[in-house]
Amino acid sequence: MQSSEEQPENIATVPSTAEDVAQEPSYEELLELYDKSLQSFKEGEIVKGTVIETTDKDVLVDVGLKSEGSIPLEEFTDHQGNVTVSVGDDVEVLLEKAEDAEGHIQLSKQKAERIKVWSDIENSYKEGKVISGRVIDRIKGGLTVDVGIRAFLPGSLVDIKPIKHLESLKGEELEFKVISLDRRRNNVVLSRKAVLEKEYEKKKAETITRLKEGALLPGVVKNITDYGVFIDLGGIDGLLHITDISWGRVSHPSEHFAVGDEVEVVILKFDPETERVSLGYKQKTEDPWTLVDKKYPLGSRVHGKVVSLVDYGAFVELEEGVEGLIHVSEMSWTKKVVNPAKVLEEGQEVEAIVSELDMNQRRISLSLRQAERNPWEELLDSHPVGSIVEGKVRNLTEFGAFLEITDEIDGLIHVSDMSWTKRIKHPSEVVSKGDTLRARITHIDVENQRVSLSIKEFLPNEWDSFLAEHSVGDALTGRVVNVTDFGLFVDIYEGLEGLVHVSEIDLPSGRLEDHYAVGEWVSARVLRVEEDEKKVGLTMRGVPQPTAEQIAELEAAEIAESATAADEESEEETEAEESDDSAEAPEASAAVEETAAAEPLEAEAAASEEAVEEALEEAPGEEDVESKAAEESEETVSEEDESEEPRQLSE
Repeated sequence: MQSSEEQPENIATVPSTAEDVAQEPSYEELLELYDKSLQSFKEGEIVKGTVIETTDKDVLVDVGLKSEGSIPLEEFTDHQGNVTVSVGDDVEVLLEKAEDAEGHIQLSKQKAERIKVWSDIENSYKEGKVISGRVIDRIKGGLTVDVGIRAFLPGSLVDIKPIKHLESLKGEELEFKVISLDRRRNNVVLSRKAVLEKEYEKKKAETITRLKEGALLPGVVKNITDYGVFIDLGGIDGLLHITDISWGRVSHPSEHFAVGDEVEVVILKFDPETERVSLGYKQKTEDPWTLVDKKYPLGSRVHGKVVSLVDYGAFVELEEGVEGLIHVSEMSWTKKVVNPAKVLEEGQEVEAIVSELDMNQRRISLSLRQAERNPWEELLDSHPVGSIVEGKVRNLTEFGAFLEITDEIDGLIHVSDMSWTKRIKHPSEVVSKGDTLRARITHIDVENQRVSLSIKEFLPNEWDSFLAEHSVGDALTGRVVNVTDFGLFVDIYEGLEGLVHVSEIDLPSGRLEDHYAVGEWVSARVLRVEEDEKKVGLTMRGVPQPTAEQIAELEAAEIAESATAADEESEEETEAEESDDSAEAPEASAAVEETAAAEPLEAEAAASEEAVEEALEEAPGEEDVESKAAEESEETVSEEDESEEPRQLSE
């Protein structure tokens, strides 16, 4: 037997006194108390419970009822699939249904959270508070956001400025404002733009207090245009114009900045009314033009890089912010530059001389050619006036031929320096393009860059030949080359002309042109010879005129002489062509074509006469010659004749 002190545990202790028995609740009272505790939990309420067990599928939660509630494990996992609770954790759940006949209760954590989220969203909407959420996905018209429930964020309310790629925000945790909700339809509309605008206004107010002219402020490049850069200074944007980016040349702002760059800028101007801010970047450094006159004085040699080519020249950067212009007229001593790109190219390093400096206009003129010695001065030193040069005829003009002296310099042989006595109408009568000639330098004009040449010193002197063969009193026969009011000009010796004054002609009546014509054969006697002026005076008084037979003989001899000269010229050109072909010189074809284009001898003679006539009519100085001829004529010449002057015989 057991002793009285060793009683079994399952035997209830008997109250020791009647008072203790009266204080203990009865079974009915305990049952009533339990029922009241069950009645304190209503279905649809959120209650607190404790996790007492977790399994692979469920989580058991004790909320103080007879039975524990079972909740699917999925309701306690996060987006990565991790279980977020453990045994002993307190959780809030929704009591969906109290104990049924079998003693089961229905709980839900998700529904409890959903009710709580809706409550928080409604409070945030009413009070204008900010809520947090995670961007889930891109849908038509905007984004879906998880704020505890699925909400919609319109694309126009994502940011203050439009965002092209909304997908870039997927997965980001952001703050929003609730702008619309409908719990019955489970619809919530958010706005991130409202949150940013509020922050923007706050930053803007702070930034405006620091916007003072000359102040340095940090900023972020927000946008780049052709004319400048927009920089966010913190709630307010400022414009950095392209002209204020650098002291040097800026083709496009993107050469210096990119969107998102953090920069420090200078406040140039701020208008509080329009809230426009003008910014500067180059103003952070000193203006390079303040020392230009000291660094680049007139006449100094400078080094730079070609940064731009225009029709009228090239711009050369001497340093950042300092550029000089090389005008086309200053690119070469000898060549006429029409296109600067044929002389220089962008990026090329060049040396030049400062030829002009204007600090007020901020302009520097440079000379490329002055960096080298003037070739015209070199020519004057190496080939002074009187020197003999040899070169090829490069070009023919109406007034002369250009002869190559050096690779860069040509000299002009004027038609008046191609013959001693003949009046040359066109230089092609004497020389052809490509001919190699010797010439004497008669004048060098360095300032105007001109060289005058003469080839008549190397040709036979018709005047000297005439003096050697003829003298005063000799009778001569020749063609009339010009008819004037005061006399006749007659070709008396290989282009040498003599003047028969009207007073020395047996003229019955009327004018000379009524009795004589250009090309007519006449005979005259040498009346006087002026060697200094190279003039010959003739008289037809008492001189028999040529008969028809004599004229026929003269014309036949003239034709034969022209034919011989043409044959000799053709042979010379043929030999030159063969020589050039052997040397592979393509220029010979031009000479052959000119020879093949020779006209019949009769036409050539007529053309020669017309050329002489036209040259005499165009030659200046007729009045001087006429006055001298009138003074030397007989006293029978009238005062009117003395006021007129015959044409100068040769120039």
